Amino acid sequence: MDNHTLITKESGEIAVLLPQINEPGQLKSLSVDELTSLAAEIRQFLIEKLSVTGGHLASNLGVVELTLALHYCYNSPRDKFIFDVGHQAYVHKMLTGRMDQFDTLRKYKGMCGFVKRSESEHDVWEAGHSSTSLSAAIGMAVARDLKGENNKVIAMIGDGALTGGMAFEALNHIGHEQKDLMVILNDNEMSIAPNVGAMHNYLSKIRSDRHYLRAKDELEMMLKKIPAIGGMLAKTGSRLKESLKYMMVPGVLFEELGLTYLGPVDGHDIHKLIETFKQADNVRGPVFVHVLTTKGKGYKPAEADSYKWHGITPYKIESGQVLKSVGNPMYTDVFGKTLIELGEQDSRIIAVTPAMPKGSGLIPFSERFPDRMIDVGIAEQHAATMCAALAMEGMKPVFAVYSTFMQRAYDQIVHDICRHNANVMFAIDRAGYVGDDGETHQGVFDIAFMRHIPNMVMMMPKDENELRHMMKTALEYNDGPIAYRYPRINGLGVHLDEELVPIPIGKWETVREGEGYAVLACGPMVQVALEAADQLKREGIHLQVVNARFMKPLDEEMLLELAENGTNMVVLEEASEAGSLGSAVLEFYASKHIFDTKVSLMGVPDRFIEHGSVKEQREETGLTAAGVVGEIKKLMSLHPYEIGKTQFPS
Repeated sequence: MDNHTLITKESGEIAVLLPQINEPGQLKSLSVDELTSLAAEIRQFLIEKLSVTGGHLASNLGVVELTLALHYCYNSPRDKFIFDVGHQAYVHKMLTGRMDQFDTLRKYKGMCGFVKRSESEHDVWEAGHSSTSLSAAIGMAVARDLKGENNKVIAMIGDGALTGGMAFEALNHIGHEQKDLMVILNDNEMSIAPNVGAMHNYLSKIRSDRHYLRAKDELEMMLKKIPAIGGMLAKTGSRLKESLKYMMVPGVLFEELGLTYLGPVDGHDIHKLIETFKQADNVRGPVFVHVLTTKGKGYKPAEADSYKWHGITPYKIESGQVLKSVGNPMYTDVFGKTLIELGEQDSRIIAVTPAMPKGSGLIPFSERFPDRMIDVGIAEQHAATMCAALAMEGMKPVFAVYSTFMQRAYDQIVHDICRHNANVMFAIDRAGYVGDDGETHQGVFDIAFMRHIPNMVMMMPKDENELRHMMKTALEYNDGPIAYRYPRINGLGVHLDEELVPIPIGKWETVREGEGYAVLACGPMVQVALEAADQLKREGIHLQVVNARFMKPLDEEMLLELAENGTNMVVLEEASEAGSLGSAVLEFYASKHIFDTKVSLMGVPDRFIEHGSVKEQREETGLTAAGVVGEIKKLMSLHPYEIGKTQFPS
């Protein structure tokens, strides 16, 4: 029998339960055995569909039975299902009427790879960042009680997301409020030894059984009624009970926080999951259900390497071979290799990452310098402050972080790094559009929220070779925090210089001479501007292209020269139009009382850009060569070039 074909035991025919499920209520008419068969069909569906579209495979294969059991026991959307991050909600999407949309998964105008409120009434909370589910759960539980409703609130959080500080803050508050809600820990890293499994299951059962819970209260009342010594016996019994709990109950931490702990339970045994949820419903107050799952369950390549198969591109089902297009190295790869070179030269370099060692290209560095690579888990705030302390003690910390995740450490960047003028190097990956991860992951805001902070230096390379020189620039810079940002795309394939030299801080570069009109571009937009210049040249228009590689400080000398020459400008950036490089240029001219220089802005508009390819996202927002050509021609019609027009104040 083929590893991926489901055969029913009774008839030997391929099971066809899945096409019959259009909404979660239909699950309630199925038996547990039928739910188990349905789980196999769901895995087959996911393996086949994601082999074409790519997506988050391993995490979704791991929660098939768990998601089925939740929808079987509860009533979505009346009962609120809150998925932490949301990339593991594919099964939830299938069961809530979106099975026919999987061919469009993570594609432009197609189905989102995360939970999306606008997609379905069953999606009650959306997030692309981790550790938010528990805060959302207590918020919904408080609102429910204030409205006098009685629906269930259920948050599912992974063991990785539980490392986030926000999750602990929420747990503390949940225990204080004592609202009825359920926290499900989807633990796909730990396992349970057979010799203690029965005891764990037994403790979970008796401690959640309503009769047992009532019996504990009745026993205490009976002891208190014994003349003279009853009170003392009750206290002794209470202390004994607590002592036994510390010795025998695995979830004592959660118990002490005020949650009733149930588990661990096998997350691939639907019968046990259903039984546990029924037990949880008999408990008043918050319940913590510990579920053990296997990431990639049911597909051997994903089980063998769940990290690789967490987020995967299209692949061959039979072999598990990933189908990657051949191209130039990605900026991330160039960063990782260059950091090793610099690490060989300077033993003070320490790489710090918040749970993204592979995604940030740091695995080779960690293998070469295991003592100088620190993965703090999902804890961006902690990482930023720790980097500040490392810098103060004379080290050279490199905070390797995705732009979207760095947002979570904003206060620490302001308060602990920039205010101390700590010499931290920021390696900001995924800067600009990120493609199919979409709006929750777009790296378009970091310039706007970092450049206004005192002491910060920000730069972005036009190609992968310039990235290497910027890394050398950051290493040689000793006057405070400095950031280099780079996109989630392949490099241009340019020659990589062996000798790295620092770039003068705040100095831009003219990469194409022109007259009358100029594009100030940063990062990959330099290439877009050059393509526009080539198109305009065929029409006799000579466009100046400037590699505005420093967002802060600006090249004030070049800006003054452009204004003095009467040059009309377009600032082109794959970053939020509000607050980024274009805003900085306008602010500079305003500060110099230069008001007749014509500056047009081309950036990311004031809205969230959804998933699709980077090419499609650029086309949607006009950040293309054709868009630049159109903007230059608009400037030409509105503001013809006039030499010597600008008059500088004396």
